[in-house]
Amino acid sequence: MRQKTKKLNFLWIFTASLIVVFSLTSCGFFNKKTAKKFTETAFFLDTIVSITVYSEADSAMLPKCLQLCAEYEKIFSRTDSESELFALNECGSMAVSEHLLNVISTAKMYSEISEGRFDFTMGGVSSLYNFSSESPALPSDSELKEAMSHVGWENIIIDGDTVTLVDGEAIIDLGAIAKGYIADRLCDLLRENGVESAIIDLGGNILCLGSKPDGSQFKVGIQYPYKDSSQYITAVSITDMSVVTSGVYQRYFEQSGVRYHHILDPDTGVSIDNGLISVSIIGEKSVDCDALSTTVFALGLEKGMELINSLENTYAVFITEDMEVHYSEGFDVLER
Repeated sequence: MRQKTKKLNFLWIFTASLIVVFSLTSCGFFNKKTAKKFTETAFFLDTIVSITVYSEADSAMLPKCLQLCAEYEKIFSRTDSESELFALNECGSMAVSEHLLNVISTAKMYSEISEGRFDFTMGGVSSLYNFSSESPALPSDSELKEAMSHVGWENIIIDGDTVTLVDGEAIIDLGAIAKGYIADRLCDLLRENGVESAIIDLGGNILCLGSKPDGSQFKVGIQYPYKDSSQYITAVSITDMSVVTSGVYQRYFEQSGVRYHHILDPDTGVSIDNGLISVSIIGEKSVDCDALSTTVFALGLEKGMELINSLENTYAVFITEDMEVHYSEGFDVLER
């Protein structure tokens, strides 16, 4: 989105996680009368990971959750030279693990249903912007043209457990879906070990396991865009659901009075400018919420709303440039 601003020429966010984790919830789930919390926090997946449980017995699972995050980082990281995804991008074709296969298959599904508005082969393009740099800059026209020539989800072929990049210069990037998948697996781990109430926060990708210990629902606030992270434009009350937000104020920089954000158009390689500021998806599976938040943002308000309204037990909050809030059908089931 090329949005005019009077702020400094350059403004950067060094990680998406810092802004997302506080902007989406700011721990707005709790009041002082709730049960004692046990939380462990670490930095994985290029974001702040925070897991919260409510009993000392359950707290024994926290290190195991963080260890699992470390293991998944070695699968899904695009930049870690020791990761499985890095190896796939380098060699172009190989048999992959069940986890990587599941995520790539799901990413391909969302690419298909969105007619390419969600494209997980944008790694070469997004790396040109380097939003986490202290001195971010726009790519040259020639750099962008070259990177865009290797974008195309259709050129990712899945045959059994083998994934092949038909274009050897293509770069798979699962940043728009992997955290949701990992949140779901963390939830499975906790549930299998008897945990009945927990918060999984992967840089603002929120998954609430069960309800709060007193039986009430978790309440998740959605930040008022561009304002302090403690100010919410709306909130949802949920049990056993996930909330994921994609917004233009999460990772961006400003140059010559123009804001460039990290949600890039698969057709042009530049920041999407369609009147949306953020989209929050609420649903039962975090992997779907994660993929849908980017998919729906790319589709825009009208087509994005149409897609969400066609899905069961899935809801969305759209915020447009005029700060109007648009709710999907059936949203009133989520007590606000």
